[in-house]
Amino acid sequence: MTDLSKSIKLSAWPGVKEEIVKQVTDLLGDLPKPPKDRQFKILEEYESKGKAARRRIGFYAADDELVTGWLFVPEGSKEEVPGILCCHGYTPYGKDEPAGLEGDMHLALAQHYAERGYATLAVDMPTAGERAGAKRKPYDGEQFHRDNPKLSLAGKALSDHMQAVAVFGDLKRVDPARIGVIGHGLGAFNALLLAGLDSRVQACVASCGFTRFATDKTPGVWPEDEGLVLLPKAVEIGAAGGDFPVDWEHILSLAAPTAVQIITSLSNAIQANPKSCQKAVATAGKIYKMLGAESALDHYTNYDGRDLTETTLEVADEWFERWL
Repeated sequence: MTDLSKSIKLSAWPGVKEEIVKQVTDLLGDLPKPPKDRQFKILEEYESKGKAARRRIGFYAADDELVTGWLFVPEGSKEEVPGILCCHGYTPYGKDEPAGLEGDMHLALAQHYAERGYATLAVDMPTAGERAGAKRKPYDGEQFHRDNPKLSLAGKALSDHMQAVAVFGDLKRVDPARIGVIGHGLGAFNALLLAGLDSRVQACVASCGFTRFATDKTPGVWPEDEGLVLLPKAVEIGAAGGDFPVDWEHILSLAAPTAVQIITSLSNAIQANPKSCQKAVATAGKIYKMLGAESALDHYTNYDGRDLTETTLEVADEWFERWL
């Protein structure tokens, strides 16, 4: 494992970063090949009920896999606006929750940011929402890996989210230089992976998204569902008592200098050891500082349990206003 706590010279960082990317991608497994043609299209348009129009869109995440999503575009001004990908959390409703159509309205992030003037997009991660599959329970990670032995569910979600980011580039109203991503819980897990491995992302907000592998009781498994295996290789390493080749500070360091706001609940959090986030942020912060972007990584803590409160959402709002 690359020791990020030691001083790394700016001239050495490209080589160190390349090695970390290899280690992270090895943990993720083989990533799907991108489609030859995304074939982005608007499937349905709905009457506006607020400041943004909602559309059901479709695009190919792979040559043989059509993914649908909810796209919100602010009405009124024709100027280019920033785009935010809103990754849903652990909910059977998938993309319908951030769209404000089902579930917890406090997590209707795509609707919330569209009302604030951003173009937003929400898609189902594999095994969730419309992609759960006939006669299968949502988030059946074990079945996913039986069907895709060389691929991790986390890696597939990352690949799909990369294609979702590309959709913003198909929209005339969106400024491709101002793309953000946000998620709470499982959505934050996916948002951080995207920020770390997709340089098109310029700002990220991740709330309650991870515990360091080294201190996680069930590394590679989402803590709300023992059947939701995200990283099979991490599960194997943890079961064998081995050393992890990378941890979350490495993923955070790959995001640098992208602006990343980490939000951690220190009370009744989704993760068993939320305080480990502090170590990851502090360690990755050394890379941000070395790159001259110390202020682009921030850690906000609260005692709100698993909820995304109005106060915490204001922190996210201010982050995007500052960096997008």
